[in-house]
Parts: sequence; structure tokens; C-alpha cells
Amino acid sequence: MEKGRLHSICISPQRGQLKEEVEEAKMIAGLGIENDGHAGDWGRQVTCLSWESVVKVNHEKNMNIKPGQFAENLLVEGLDLTLIGVGGKLKIGMDTVLEVTQVGKEDHPSVVTRTFGVSLLPYEGLFCRVLSGGEIKKGDSVEVMN
Repeated sequence: MEKGRLHSICISPQRGQLKEEVEEAKMIAGLGIENDGHAGDWGRQVTCLSWESVVKVNHEKNMNIKPGQFAENLLVEGLDLTLIGVGGKLKIGMDTVLEVTQVGKEDHPSVVTRTFGVSLLPYEGLFCRVLSGGEIKKGDSVEVMN
């Protein structure tokens, strides 16, 4: 079973904003991350990106984009997220399970694109819903469930 780790957790009070990094968060089944604007009864409760992708963009474009600035909730390190398709499941820490509902999305002129001229979520973001909630914290293990 492939394992990675949770590089960062980021939230914002409303949609359409860059997110701020937090040390820990509460995941609520069927809703999303407590106090995050994307929480709700829909398929895009939580967004995941690869930390390695952020590092690559920073290197290639000579930028310094930090956690949350791609408007993602979770940055995962050490796992190839491109191998996880719709219906795939990620376990974070002891209790939290996310199910991938969508990979990528339409690329509208978002706050990220307007701010940095580059975006990752439309191409490789994993959009998930929370199947089972719990407390998560920076550094937690992240594994692909079979």
C-alpha cells in the first residue's frame, strides 16, 4: 500500500479565496473541513494536490507559492495522486477517509490564475467528499486504500 504524508492543511472562510495554512483541522463526514468555505453537501468538499507539483511549479516558474495559495485544502507529499481515479479512497491519519469524486475541473479565471498566472487544481486536483471524519494534523500519514 502506497503511503505519503500530509504536508499541509489549508482553509478559507469562503470559496474563491486563497487559503491559509492551519496545523490541524476537523473533518466532518458528509460535509468537509470545519470552517472551510467548500464544506457542504456536494462532491467537492475537500481538494487535494501533490506537494511535489507545487515544488515543480515553483522551480520551473521561479516562484514561491506557499501552501494554500493554489486554493487547495490538503497538500500530500510522497504519493502519486495522478494514479488515483474517481472512486479511489485516501485514508488520512487514524480515522479520516476521503473518496475522490472528480479529478480536475473547468479552468475559469480563478483568483489563483489571476494572482499567479498558473493553476494546478484544474489539471491534477483531486476533489473529494469525506466518508468518515476525524481530527487531522500536519504530518499525518496518507495512504491509498484498496
